[in-house]
Amino acid sequence: MLFAHDTDVALVATAALINTGRDDVDTLSTTGELRDFLDDQGYTGRRDGDATELDAVRALRTRLDTLWQLGIDDAAHEVNVMLREADARPYLTRHDGWDWHIHVTEPEAPLADRMAAENAMALIDLIRTDQLSRLKTCAGEGCRLVFIDLSRNRSRRFCSDGGCGNRAHVAAYRRRRAEQD
Repeated sequence: MLFAHDTDVALVATAALINTGRDDVDTLSTTGELRDFLDDQGYTGRRDGDATELDAVRALRTRLDTLWQLGIDDAAHEVNVMLREADARPYLTRHDGWDWHIHVTEPEAPLADRMAAENAMALIDLIRTDQLSRLKTCAGEGCRLVFIDLSRNRSRRFCSDGGCGNRAHVAAYRRRRAEQD
C-alpha cells in the first residue's frame, strides 16, 4: 500500500472524472451520466441532480485536468486554492462499510466543492511525498486517457480502459516475429 485506501480511491476517481472529457465523446454531458458516474465512483452526500451541478462538476473536471501537467510548486498552489474555495475542514468519519477515513467537507456541501476538496486532499499526499510523477497519460498510440500509477515501482505505462497495453504488446510481438522471419 502506497497511500491510504481513501486516497487511492480519490485519485482513481479524479482520473476517471478527467477521462469523461478526454475522448472524442464527452461522457459527462447529462445529469443522468453524472448520476451514473457518481454511483460508479461511490460518491456520497448531497446531490442536486440539476444542470447547475453538472456544469460545476464539468468545470472542476477541466481544472483537475490541468493538474496532470503542472510541476510540484504550481500543483501545490492549485491544491491550496481548491481547498480554500471549498472551505475544507478535515474530519474523520466512517460510514457505508468504510472504516475511519478523512472527509473534508460536510455531506450537505455542494457536490463540486466536495469533489474538489476530496481530490485536492488526495493530491496533497502525492505532493508531499514527491510522487506527482504517478499522474500519467497513457502511452498507447492515439490514447489521451490519464491514470494514477499505483504500482510500487511507477512502471505502469498504459490506461486500463482502452486495451492500450494489450495492443502495444501485440504490436511488439508481431514486430519481433517479423524480424525473425
